[in-house]
Amino acid sequence: MKNNIGPKRLVVGAGYGLGEFLAQRATAVVMVVYTAVLLISFLSGNNFSYEGWAGLFAQTWFKLFTLATLIGLFYHAWIGVVSIYQDYVKNIAVRFILHTASAIWLVACAVWSVQILWSV
Repeated sequence: MKNNIGPKRLVVGAGYGLGEFLAQRATAVVMVVYTAVLLISFLSGNNFSYEGWAGLFAQTWFKLFTLATLIGLFYHAWIGVVSIYQDYVKNIAVRFILHTASAIWLVACAVWSVQILWSV
């Protein structure tokens, strides 16, 4: 009889979630700071036209900040989706298909976002 109690029990995946937990919190902080900067820029500005927004996004520091936020957003989404799949999808083949489809979708969205950002 296999005893799964005590110090010799089989522990799978112990400690893996801490890094993902911290990464989600860090990316959330980046997104909150970006949102605050964007709101402050919007509320303190008086040029609510296309030229005003294009001027804001034309600045290199704002483009880099937006790029960092987008990377954080897509990584945040990846961690969340993978966690949901691992918790609720028990069939390994279906989980693999969902992981692959999600990865392709998020990479495509990231590439498209970068293309849009640097074309402004």
